[in-house]
Amino acid sequence: MSQYWSDIVHELTPYVPGEQPKLNKLIKLNTNENPYGPSPRVLAAIQQATNQDLRKYPDPNAGALKATIAQYHGVQPDWVFVGNSSDEVLAHTFRALLKHAKPLLFPDITYSFYPVYCGLFDIAYQEVPLRDDFTLNIDDYHQDNGGIIFANPNAPTGINLGLDAIRALLQRNRYSVVVVDEAYVDFGGKSATALVNEFPNLLVIQTLSKSRGLAGLRVGFAIGDPALIRGLERVKNSFHPYALSALALAGAKAAFEDDVYFEQMRDRVIRTRTQSVDALQTLGFKVLPSAANFVFATHPEYSAKTMFEALRARNIIVRYFDRPRLKDFLRISIGTDQEMSVLIEALSEITKKP
Repeated sequence: MSQYWSDIVHELTPYVPGEQPKLNKLIKLNTNENPYGPSPRVLAAIQQATNQDLRKYPDPNAGALKATIAQYHGVQPDWVFVGNSSDEVLAHTFRALLKHAKPLLFPDITYSFYPVYCGLFDIAYQEVPLRDDFTLNIDDYHQDNGGIIFANPNAPTGINLGLDAIRALLQRNRYSVVVVDEAYVDFGGKSATALVNEFPNLLVIQTLSKSRGLAGLRVGFAIGDPALIRGLERVKNSFHPYALSALALAGAKAAFEDDVYFEQMRDRVIRTRTQSVDALQTLGFKVLPSAANFVFATHPEYSAKTMFEALRARNIIVRYFDRPRLKDFLRISIGTDQEMSVLIEALSEITKKP
């Protein structure tokens, strides 16, 4: 049936998400999901919103949710944009703010959706190599561009770029949009939302999928100058005015209102990450410094692909990227303490360490 496709479909290389296998007694450490799930207040809010009002369309402006996010981040509601996942927010950002004559710049190792969106929306781009240690050098971005985007902490490396470096990058780049994609920032980074009042060309994008345990609800948002937000709204309302369901609006709002639960679960993940890094290093792994809810690890004596396959044979799923510069590494999501103990025990057997 491909003869009926539009021409562009033949040229696309779609994003490949982490697999969602249906295996018994699976330990799933491949898609950076939060092992502890959402706040009970989120579930209660969704249950309360499950009523006869579902016959009505949800608020297309998501006013109550925007007000809650704005209060949480210390901005006004017109500085907030929400969408059906941060992936959708990113898609609108690429269309509204990043398609220009000059190329969009982003790292050669980063969220692999960026080149996919460039192909889909016909955006010229240039990949900027990370240093040999996988850190981002802001000097490499001091060139003409149609925009800059990077994940911070980066994926799949987990490495964080500090606010001072981001400020320096913005000071050098005032005439195109800089997008900081902060899907994992709550696990160890400092949000660039602290800089949005200083730089009107800065857009910060976050998600509720990771630190707030709501990957299944699909809610993302952006914070930036109202002029940027208006551009996003024009694209969104030309594509999908009712982006978030009534249940998503209710659940997302409740997630921001339960800060105690959020902090407790985030801190548990961070503690487990620290323990897991120590255990991996004891087994001889080199682990990159991570500010995310995953680690990126390599072993000098064992093939990452071999370890990936050996773990899978034990019903433990991690992420392996068969790409240059990445093929020697495993990306391991942080699970519960028990899940990580099983992982470490399996890796001890695979690497023959007592």
